[in-house]
Amino acid sequence: MRNTKPILLVEDDNVDAMMVKRSLKDLNIPNPMIHLLNGEEALGHLQNDSNERPCVILLDLNMPRMNGIELLQVVKNDDKLRKIPIVVLTTSKAEQDKTETFKLGVAGYMLKGTDYKKFVEIMRVIDLYWTLSELPEDE
Repeated sequence: MRNTKPILLVEDDNVDAMMVKRSLKDLNIPNPMIHLLNGEEALGHLQNDSNERPCVILLDLNMPRMNGIELLQVVKNDDKLRKIPIVVLTTSKAEQDKTETFKLGVAGYMLKGTDYKKFVEIMRVIDLYWTLSELPEDE
């Protein structure tokens, strides 16, 4: 049975959000997508126990109010949230951002602005990752 938990996209750029949504549709990924515009909104959503936990968080770094690294710091220090896989989708080529996000435990780091076909292939790999991460652990 395929995981149908929501995918949480934290992205302030509507064009980038539409590209993510389109790629999920093209890959026939049935999970609903929740799109929030900044880390503050995402944190409120994640900390609300009435919301279903996402199977993966796709996270932009450069956002107003609470940026991606600030959100990562909070999520990875929260026992209820830390196991949610997070993939960074960003325009930042700064080595410091990449290093910091991997120190905080991200599952992947993808530069936005790649052509659509390449983006879809990367999303296919992400789909495989979160599908495999849902397999039951050996006891």
